[in-house]
Amino acid sequence: MLIWLNGAFGAGKTRVARRIVAIRPGALLFDPERIGFLLRRLLPMDGIADFQDLPLWRTLTIQLLGEAARRVTGPLVVPMSLSNPTYFEEIFGGLRSAGLDPRHFTLTAPPKTLRRRLRRRLDWPASRRWALARAERCAAALANPVFAEHVDTEHRRVAVIAADVLARAEGRG
Repeated sequence: MLIWLNGAFGAGKTRVARRIVAIRPGALLFDPERIGFLLRRLLPMDGIADFQDLPLWRTLTIQLLGEAARRVTGPLVVPMSLSNPTYFEEIFGGLRSAGLDPRHFTLTAPPKTLRRRLRRRLDWPASRRWALARAERCAAALANPVFAEHVDTEHRRVAVIAADVLARAEGRG
């Protein structure tokens, strides 16, 4: 099983993903952002601000998720913001073509909450500015029904959200 946790920056994707991995035997955290960081180090970006705009990132994400899914005994948990509907369809179509059945959940929170969480969380000023500048736009894009199933994170503990997502992914919720 592959559980993709989508959401704006500050929605709680990584914390929820870590909790799922902690409570579900055999689960593995897979962060496609690391693929993007690698590509940034290895390739000239020529004015590309977001590594998701690189077709190679999308291709490698699909291929590596397929390989990782074949090697784990529990769910593969993927915390990654993905707000471009075209890229979403490309990646999820590719995962399905590879024989995977990805379960997608978009974690949501009001913009004020996202900003508060980001100010508390990010230590590097450049990272904080980058995320704050994109959080509201990303949250608005993710309201699109293409990105359903939505999971509200406002006033909910990480453990409760993780249990809810896991139950839905396993068809118990």
